Amino acid sequence: MMQLEERESTTFINTENVNKVALLAGFVSNIRIVGKNLVFMILQDWYGDAQIVFSNKLLSAELLNEMGKLPLQSVITVSGTIQNGNSTKYSAELLVSDVKILAKSELELPIDISGKTKTMLNKRLDWRSIDLRVPQNQAIFKIESKLIEGAYEYGMKNGFINIYTPSLMGVVAESGSEMFNVDYFGKKAFLRQDPQLHRQLTIAGGFEKIFEVGPSWRAELSHTIRHLCEHRTIAFEKAYITDERDTMRLEEQVIISALKKVKEDCKGELELLQKEVNIPKAPFPELSYPKIYDILEGLGKKIEYGKDHDWESEQLLAKYVKEKYNSEFFFINRFPFGVKPFYVMRVDEEPMWARSVDMIYKGMEMSSGGQRENRYDKLMENVKEKGMKNVEWFTNVFKYGVPPHGGFSIGIERLTMQLLDVENVRETTLYPRDPERLVP
Repeated sequence: MMQLEERESTTFINTENVNKVALLAGFVSNIRIVGKNLVFMILQDWYGDAQIVFSNKLLSAELLNEMGKLPLQSVITVSGTIQNGNSTKYSAELLVSDVKILAKSELELPIDISGKTKTMLNKRLDWRSIDLRVPQNQAIFKIESKLIEGAYEYGMKNGFINIYTPSLMGVVAESGSEMFNVDYFGKKAFLRQDPQLHRQLTIAGGFEKIFEVGPSWRAELSHTIRHLCEHRTIAFEKAYITDERDTMRLEEQVIISALKKVKEDCKGELELLQKEVNIPKAPFPELSYPKIYDILEGLGKKIEYGKDHDWESEQLLAKYVKEKYNSEFFFINRFPFGVKPFYVMRVDEEPMWARSVDMIYKGMEMSSGGQRENRYDKLMENVKEKGMKNVEWFTNVFKYGVPPHGGFSIGIERLTMQLLDVENVRETTLYPRDPERLVP
């Protein structure tokens, strides 16, 4: 018998490999007994599933009986010879000559993963490891991984370097109170809301093109389908930009690269989920304040001048952009400065507005970004206006020359959610953290 590490994947069981010997390992997902002489079993691994056949011609009656009674989701290895199959789904199958049970499952699973009955999401998340054995659920995370890989590839091919910034903060980085407190050797620390300020400090250190994947936390008592207390982002920051539209042009290419990667490498997963990936055309449409107020009013949504829009507005604007520009992606630019953080650059000639950009995809915000304020005097004016305290650790370096820069941060789970039209962001998060869930 071959060593376990030399096993093939279930994809090896095909008509091109008939008469070859193979070793498989995986979960038992289905068993069918045919008389006293045959047991058909479906074995599932990371790559798919295959039909395997136990016959009394090669195995003892005792072993054949044991295989027929094996609990579903038990983990086994089987070796044997590939032969032509007789079913419409499996053109080839493995005739087993040897089998080993690696881990036997209990007879009754805590949740149904067969698809015969629907288990509520909370129950599924309680048993997430069992839930993840469903091929469609695995497909979600394979696609999510390829989204990140495609974005990484764009960064690496275009001179960006991957960096890592701290998750623990000694001070509140933004004016809100949505940060988790952490005991740090008897001192108060915080889990970061967004590592963007450290990315700016890295730009101040002479790094011109950087990107990062990492977690952020927000202590929001939010129970919506799109919010989490812990989420992951992929962020890019670039020096020597002209204005915030340079960050938009960069973000378009990152998104296109990510989606192309999924389209090229995830054909099986997309087919399993019955989804198609449409590659958007650049440039994405841009809607800007204050014109957005007029657009929304024309769509029946009145927002007070100088105020921010809400999620309903994003959905209305998405429908407007889809009809007018035939695009699922678009940017919202020039937000009211009053609703934005101190580090955002204002429009000098129209200081009511900020060079701040959100990207919307299928009616939901995917990212925030834009141009940062790199001029020390202007930055300190913003600090004073926003009433910020204890930000000298960040602002002091701007006394010594920092190039114009900007960037954006894309929510990974949200992007996957919208790409696959998943109803709840918890479905695109391996182990979600929300106000009620801290385990598993």
